[in-house]
Amino acid sequence: MAAFIDKAKIKVISGAGGNGALAWRREKYVDKGGPAGGDGGCGGDVYFVATSDMSTLLDFTHKSVYKAQRGENGRNKNCHGKNGENLYIKMPTGVIVKDLKTNKIIADLNKDGKTVLIAKGGRGGRGNARFATAQKRAPQFCEPGEPSIERELELELKLLADVGLVGMPNAGKSSLISTISAAKPKIASYPFTTLIPNLGVVKKPNGDGFVIADIPGLIEGASEGLGLGHEFLRHVQRCKLLLHVVDISLEGSLENYKKINKELEKFDKELAKRPMVLVLNKSDLTDLEHAKEIKEEFMKTFNLKEVFIISSATKEGVQDLLNYIYVKLDEVHDITVSHVVEDDPDAFNNDDSDYEIIKLNKNTYTINGGKLKRLASVTDIKNTGQIKRYTNILDSMGIFDALRGLGIQNGDTIVVAGIELTYDEDYY
Repeated sequence: MAAFIDKAKIKVISGAGGNGALAWRREKYVDKGGPAGGDGGCGGDVYFVATSDMSTLLDFTHKSVYKAQRGENGRNKNCHGKNGENLYIKMPTGVIVKDLKTNKIIADLNKDGKTVLIAKGGRGGRGNARFATAQKRAPQFCEPGEPSIERELELELKLLADVGLVGMPNAGKSSLISTISAAKPKIASYPFTTLIPNLGVVKKPNGDGFVIADIPGLIEGASEGLGLGHEFLRHVQRCKLLLHVVDISLEGSLENYKKINKELEKFDKELAKRPMVLVLNKSDLTDLEHAKEIKEEFMKTFNLKEVFIISSATKEGVQDLLNYIYVKLDEVHDITVSHVVEDDPDAFNNDDSDYEIIKLNKNTYTINGGKLKRLASVTDIKNTGQIKRYTNILDSMGIFDALRGLGIQNGDTIVVAGIELTYDEDYY
């Protein structure tokens, strides 16, 4: 059986936009052909898609970085670069996505087929043909493509089951789910036999079915991290109906019932309001009269109306329990777990205009930044027109004002993303 993994951390990177092209028409018999540089292609987007075909996050432990395709650069003859292909990453239905930078929930993949944009690809840069005007017929520059968006995310899976089985270790939850479904969990006579949630599908007489989840046994203090169940309490949050399984062959069954309910309430107060059915299991290990006395005591102590006495081993009372579940599930509305999904501007935010100025020595300043590096990649340092445009962009970003604040003098050297400039106050 594959390992059950319900948490993972991954990194997603959208595709960067392709650079625009700097090109000219060169055709026989056409004088002064003009600019013909095409636009770069847009980078691919990253999407998460919920699918019921996956049940764990195991795949994301083998691969943790996912990158969409980059857009192609523009070409001559006004040819547009090819757009990068979008990346669609399949996730198990029920996954919550959290941005590790902001610690905010940005997506809840709570429906099969739900698709969410996680990182927008960069826009392609414009070629020089796009900058031609009546006054400027031969633009000597083009645009770089926009950068990719990189995000580090935490994935947390919350199983989507209609019915959840809760109770102390060895209450007989695994035996029950194996009796009423095709699930084959490990069954033994020692505590914590179930180390991972088990899912089973129970067929109704009309041909429909419902999903039942066997949650690893809880103990007192589970909501604070004791035992194994605290790792899986999140998986009962989406269940419509809870079956609280109690072993009536043991002393203290009433106290155990009270303890588990208290742990559920501590973990999530909404769970205390969830429809719950008490199932007194292992009736084959005690006489019928004693079982009926325990049932009456539970109903009186906790004001319960529906309590079922069953034996998973002999299947006694199991069909009556199932008949009740069939009817109850039709009455219970779908559970909406209150996950606040934040607006996610970071899915579109690929602004990399931040920069850093470092004074290397008395007369030399170096400036680094993502946007400056991208601009430098499409700037020919031998072309005065392109250098002029580059310095105009630096000025619009406030870089020269920042340098003057640091005390730069005429004749000082500025190294910007590999391009060396000599500062002249009259020029800049």
